[in-house]
Amino acid sequence: MRNNFWILVVALLLSAGCCKGQEQYPFIRYNANVLHYDSSSATMKYFFQKCNKLASTGKGAVNIVHIGGSHVQAGVFPNQVRVRIMQQWPSLVGGRGMIFPYSAAAKCNNPDDYKVHCKEKVLLTRNVFREPEYPLGLCGISVTAKDIPTRIQILFPSSASATPIDYRIQHIVLLGYSPSGVVPSLSYEGRDVPPSYIDTSSHRYVFNLRRSVDSFDIVLPCIEGQTFTLTGICLGNRQPGFSYHSIGVNGAAVPDYLKCQLTSDLRLLRPDLVIFGIGINDAHEKAFDTVLFKNNYLALCDSIRKVNPKCAFIFVTNNDSYRKTGRKRYAVNTNGPLARDVFYRLAALTDGAVWDQFEIMGGLKSMEKWQKAGLAQRDKVHFTRAGYRLMGDLLFEALLREMQKTDPAPSSSRPRTSTPHPPFNR
Repeated sequence: MRNNFWILVVALLLSAGCCKGQEQYPFIRYNANVLHYDSSSATMKYFFQKCNKLASTGKGAVNIVHIGGSHVQAGVFPNQVRVRIMQQWPSLVGGRGMIFPYSAAAKCNNPDDYKVHCKEKVLLTRNVFREPEYPLGLCGISVTAKDIPTRIQILFPSSASATPIDYRIQHIVLLGYSPSGVVPSLSYEGRDVPPSYIDTSSHRYVFNLRRSVDSFDIVLPCIEGQTFTLTGICLGNRQPGFSYHSIGVNGAAVPDYLKCQLTSDLRLLRPDLVIFGIGINDAHEKAFDTVLFKNNYLALCDSIRKVNPKCAFIFVTNNDSYRKTGRKRYAVNTNGPLARDVFYRLAALTDGAVWDQFEIMGGLKSMEKWQKAGLAQRDKVHFTRAGYRLMGDLLFEALLREMQKTDPAPSSSRPRTSTPHPPFNR
């Protein structure tokens, strides 16, 4: 009875929100805000069962990984989904998960829910480079300290975000490597601490903290001739809950993530769901090879399924976009529908789902309406903060609806996997 009441309340709230949005943005196709997948999909069913089991019992952990390009690196879209999940289940706040100190490097934008400061100059490597100088991990980006001691400060102040969440950071894993043997340390509350242990084969430096922190410094004690390359930071608390990891690189296409060494970091996160938001850059050029696009995506999916065969996939179709053809002149990108068709084929081939962002927006040429409404930027490719937050709300609501349709799985039905590594925040 209580479960039925809870479902009714949520449904009424979602309905009220949609009605308000429909009045404000009549060009958005709210009835298209659903996840499209085959009802027999074992991976999608298991994912939503696992979410419901966590929500109903308060036991376990769910790891969601959102991968993309600039839409994800900016952080507003994924953070809105993350915040809505944490607000829905405030007692089940998992770790903040994977982050990267983007703005430690010059001219590199950072998500706004945490701040990064670094006085020393660091070398930036991204997977969009034709031949990245330094090996990259799942984040697809790295910063390298060279020749001098370097300090990177990470802060989660309550003022950093309009909707701050207490992630109770107690467990930190630095991902990186040093050919010259540099070992990073962590500085917080006026004390420097060495790693609790080091996993050299996985390039992990693990710090178990005595108490929760909301800020810390990463100390890289390089001297002349030494380097340390940082490829990611995982923040956890070892408590039951939802963790939403967002990974984005400006300008990244699917082949760029295939340049990265993914397996070790994937074993650390053990994703239950991967939300793919890659494709806008693949389809930006006129010569868009849909077969190559599909095959590259399948290779990326395969690398994830090797770590967790039961991982669910959601493919976010490309947003409607335009190409710049001259000074203040733009032409609609007609590759949008072609990419959309590929995403549906990918979902069918991988037992996954599609969240049809292209259709929800209003289809071809809808980006112009979003721009006029203050939801998209002048380049007619990227959204404004308001637009990204709206997209985050819509995706969360689509996810929540599917959860409501799925009953929790009995413990005896949990599928086994061949991967012995535990998820990050368990």
